[in-house]
Amino acid sequence: MPSPLIEVSAGLVFRAGRLLITQRPPGTHLAGLWEFPGGKREAGESWEACLERELAEELGVGVAVGRVFDEIVHDYPGKRVQLRFFVSRLTKGEPAPLGCAAVAWVTAEELAHYEFPAADAHLLAALPAAPEFLEKRF
Repeated sequence: MPSPLIEVSAGLVFRAGRLLITQRPPGTHLAGLWEFPGGKREAGESWEACLERELAEELGVGVAVGRVFDEIVHDYPGKRVQLRFFVSRLTKGEPAPLGCAAVAWVTAEELAHYEFPAADAHLLAALPAAPEFLEKRF
């Protein structure tokens, strides 16, 4: 029997050449690892609406969801995740760890110092070339 598919919308939130990452809380799948903020898509919800809702709930912020940067399907033991990553920018508030253990703003070079889930390996390899890391306006 195939593993159930879990759809996850995640934000690549850039500001002044840095990227927002969050740490998974204790007691959750992959606890302690770092990730890109977002969460599970609910039935009938668009990918973009999911990301807006999740970032409001987890971080207390509003975002403008932009283009899809990458999409990945990854198999974990007993579950399969489909991750869709959107380039996004803050429109309201400052990220606070409401539904995660911690938040950090990191440069492309600093990403290597954080441990991420296996599903993010392809994305992490592509991110340093993202033009948003070079953009200092946000």
